Parts: sequence; structure tokens; C-alpha cells
Amino acid sequence: MELSVTQFVTIDGVYQAPGGPSEDPSGGFAHGGWSAPFGDDAFGEFMISVFDRVDAFLLGRKTYEIFASYWPNHNLPGHPIANKLNDLPKYVPTSTLDHADWSGTELLHGDLVKEVTELKARPGRELQVHGSGALIQSLLAADLVDTLNILTFPVILGTGKRLFPENAVPTAFTVAETRVTPKGVVIATYRKEGAPTYGDFADE
Repeated sequence: MELSVTQFVTIDGVYQAPGGPSEDPSGGFAHGGWSAPFGDDAFGEFMISVFDRVDAFLLGRKTYEIFASYWPNHNLPGHPIANKLNDLPKYVPTSTLDHADWSGTELLHGDLVKEVTELKARPGRELQVHGSGALIQSLLAADLVDTLNILTFPVILGTGKRLFPENAVPTAFTVAETRVTPKGVVIATYRKEGAPTYGDFADE
């Protein structure tokens, strides 16, 4: 399976608590829910297209707990997102959870790189990561991410957890697709290419 990441960020790279104030107020974060005003049909259509390709989910503990408290109670017939989340396998790397009640969940307590590499080797289309910023950082550092779907919302917050830390591994990507929703969300899909290449404009 290809490992794809779908993440919401602000212009200044913050991913913390996009959906609501209660998602992650850690560090005194006071801007939870910053993505909510920008939902529209185009945004929804893109998200549905992402879920159309999924065969399994890989979720960080915090995102898993947010999803598990909501989606099992919203399993509407024919819903293109709820049905996938409720019916497909969900893998959660964790050192703190020892059980999970959401059907189809498997907790991963071993080495992250080994466990995820084994998941990627299984047949299927996409192993998808949604939210889960800290997990994404670990996956990028281990060179396990194949595709990034970065949705950049037209807002700057100035504080909050940022997706790409200062010590991120240098990696080059190709731009596979871009679009802008009517409410201004820039959606870009990047596919991993390898190590960056460098040049010097002075040589032009």
C-alpha cells in the first residue's frame, strides 16, 4: 500500500486543533476550530475523493481518540467518509493505550518503522494518515511517506504546533495536483521524489 498523508495547516504551518477548541488545547492554544469557517462543496468533494482510495488507516493516538468519540455514532448508510472509517482497519501506534473499543482497531506497540513498513507491504491502495501531526513527523523522518495532501487554509495564527519542524529531513516532492476552493483553501498533492537537488542562480 502507498502511505498517504492528508493534513490541514494554516499559512504559517500550524496543524493544531483545526476542527474545534476541544480537540487539542495543549500549550494554552486558543485558536481551535480555525478550519471550520472554510468548508464548502469543493472541500467536501476533495475529501470524499481521498477516502475513495483508502484501504486502511494509520492514526496517531490523539486523532484516533477524537475520531473514535465521533464516527461510530455517525455511521450513516452510504456516508462516504463515516463508512470507511467505521468499516476499514485502523492501526494506532501507541505506548499509552492498552485497549480500543472501536471495531477494526489494532494497536501497534512495536517499532514504528518496522510496523509501518510491514503494513505498507500488504496488498491494497492507500494506507492513509489523517491529522496525527506528531505521527506524520515521525513517518517523514523515517522516509515512509509517499504522498502528501496538504490543505492550506487562509489564516495565520502565530502560535500552535507546526507540521514541519526545524530539523525536518530534506526531501524533494513533485506537485501532482493543485486546486483552490471557493473559500480559499489551497489543496496541493505532493509525491515524494527523493533528495533535494541544489543550484546557484549566480551560475545562470
